[in-house]
Amino acid sequence: MDNAKIKVVAMDLDGTLTQHKQPMIPEVRDALFALREKYKLIMVGAGQVMRIFNQMEHFPIDIIGNYGLQYGRFNEDTGEMNIVRDLVFSCDRDSIDSRVTVLREKYGMTVYKGENVEYHPSGCITFPCLGTQALQEDKLAYDPDRSKRRAIYQDVCEVFKDYTVFVGGSSSFDMAPLPYDKRYALDLFCKENGLSHENVVYIGDDYGPGGNDESVYLSDFPYLTIDDYRTFPDVVKVLL
Repeated sequence: MDNAKIKVVAMDLDGTLTQHKQPMIPEVRDALFALREKYKLIMVGAGQVMRIFNQMEHFPIDIIGNYGLQYGRFNEDTGEMNIVRDLVFSCDRDSIDSRVTVLREKYGMTVYKGENVEYHPSGCITFPCLGTQALQEDKLAYDPDRSKRRAIYQDVCEVFKDYTVFVGGSSSFDMAPLPYDKRYALDLFCKENGLSHENVVYIGDDYGPGGNDESVYLSDFPYLTIDDYRTFPDVVKVLL
């Protein structure tokens, strides 16, 4: 990484800046403001822009949501988030339900609570191994080291060749319509803003097999790994 060429700092949210679905701690927020003095900041998320913006308590940052399907631009004058891109993909629910059912039968996941699949307005989908209404404690206990899902990850990818598949949350697989993933989203951002990949450094915790940061980690974008959001201020010292 050549710091002299870095113009943009892009980052993940949960696990990188915050505990899952929690607000930022003051130390992380202060580090972001310090970075903002030197670089443009971009949040690259798996969820919807406004959910991310609210979790960040309206921090002044542009947000790429839904793996690039959404883009939110922060308005410095009003403090509001303006959605400037909001793509929606249709999906064949019968086909998806059928494919998930095949995987459930093959891997012994036929008992679940709620729905078989969770459909998101963007066209992204979630395959919840325990069902959409599973108890939080059951989800957290299901696959804490992700070994169960990583063992079948390649098979899920094979069944869903029309989606980018991620080992998501604590007990699910998240899927985005091809070609969308975080690397594609960052590449699109660079093309739209006249930047090269060496101008953008990415910070993320989910860089292992099937993680939603893995595509960036394996690309030519400069990358800073993080394994505990509380260490974010120390990780970014190299940029300050």
